[in-house]
Amino acid sequence: MNSTPTTKSDPKKSIAVEFTPDEALALTGVEFNANHEIKASAKRKIRAAFEKTFDFAIEQR
Repeated sequence: MNSTPTTKSDPKKSIAVEFTPDEALALTGVEFNANHEIKASAKRKIRAAFEKTFDFAIEQR
């Protein structure tokens, strides 16, 4: 388990993520049965923005 601890210097620091309307709806619970990639794409954007903003590493499996 090699991971870097999250930096907690500013707990109120915010991140900004730009979503398509469908991605935003998918994150609220609306299901797009024909395309599950919409929600996955939105989650990847959130994770990427978080990784860019805060100092942490994904735990290697």
